[in-house]
Amino acid sequence: MDRIIARTLAGFDVINLDDLNGKAAMLERLDNKYILTASALGPALMQFSEYFEVLEIEGKRAFTYATRYYDDPARRSYYDHLQGRRKRCKVRIREYVDAGFSFLEVKLKDKRKVTVKKRLKIANRANDLNESALSFIEDQYFGLYGECFNKTLHPVIAMQYERITLVAKAGGERMTIDTGLQFEANGIFRKVQPEMFIVETKSARGNGLADKILRGFHHHPTKRCSKYCIGMASTGAVTRHNGFLPALRKLQLANSR
Repeated sequence: MDRIIARTLAGFDVINLDDLNGKAAMLERLDNKYILTASALGPALMQFSEYFEVLEIEGKRAFTYATRYYDDPARRSYYDHLQGRRKRCKVRIREYVDAGFSFLEVKLKDKRKVTVKKRLKIANRANDLNESALSFIEDQYFGLYGECFNKTLHPVIAMQYERITLVAKAGGERMTIDTGLQFEANGIFRKVQPEMFIVETKSARGNGLADKILRGFHHHPTKRCSKYCIGMASTGAVTRHNGFLPALRKLQLANSR
């Protein structure tokens, strides 16, 4: 992690995981994503310290996430996102490396375009989805959309990154700061430069305090900034990716093939 960013984080008040979840679990939220350099993020982060606390567990404030995404042979999850379909679903197994546990996570969009995330704790980050996992996916999809999921899934991309999590002192809002992103698909590896950050704000209405602070520094959201889709595009796992070019260029991952 950039040293200036780490130094700024050291000045934050801290919050533990239980208190964070009590304040802002945010499993249903509107998201905005910003791609920022360390020099752009630094001043905003200093202002965040007045209004946000940083998650700290056993003295650590940045945590390694290892995630594997699943899609069908037609890559419908990817192309549904590319085409902006309302009914879309991402399936992943995320390992919280430092904590030593994993979740199957299903991300959906409701009629309000709100992100709905459902999670199931699992024993390990195995590549194959077992019967219980597949049943969970079907139940969540049918519960929101009233139709069967009806896709055969297999792992398509793995990624890893460090995440910093902030939560508003007043509650009801959180944000994540990801750095050190690495993608691997079909034996192709891509890395994002360590001075680049993806900042994601999560609030009930999509216009929280964090968004207002970032706008004050003339930073604006980057549209189509899904890490799954960026990773698929940058590793050549899909044939069409023009909608993600702005994000790919900001992350210096364009022209990968």
